[in-house]
Amino acid sequence: DRGIKVIATAYADMGFDVDISPMFQTPTEVARMAVENDVHIVGVSTLVAGHKVLVPRLLEALKKEGGEDILVVVGGIIPPADNEFLYTQGVVGVFGPGTVVTDSANQVLNALEQKSQSIYGN
Repeated sequence: DRGIKVIATAYADMGFDVDISPMFQTPTEVARMAVENDVHIVGVSTLVAGHKVLVPRLLEALKKEGGEDILVVVGGIIPPADNEFLYTQGVVGVFGPGTVVTDSANQVLNALEQKSQSIYGN
């Protein structure tokens, strides 16, 4: 869990309000927690190649919980060949090893801005 703690701390240092869930949550548990905490984006960290199963289930669970407007990003050990699959599922960012934290934060902010513009027309 070191990687997620480093990322969460860096994002918090940049002004993001970061909530960290307990490790090994099911997609349903993550979705419920995200909706209850009124988050704007969920970051999924996976090091066990579960992203092609867990991320679609998370996106489905978010819809069932009323959180279809919550964006999802994925980090961890993600083979580049899987990026397109994740994007077609609805993920707005994929961040593998070596991603510069400020670059990922900028991509997250851009995704949030695009979402805001589509909702509010600004």
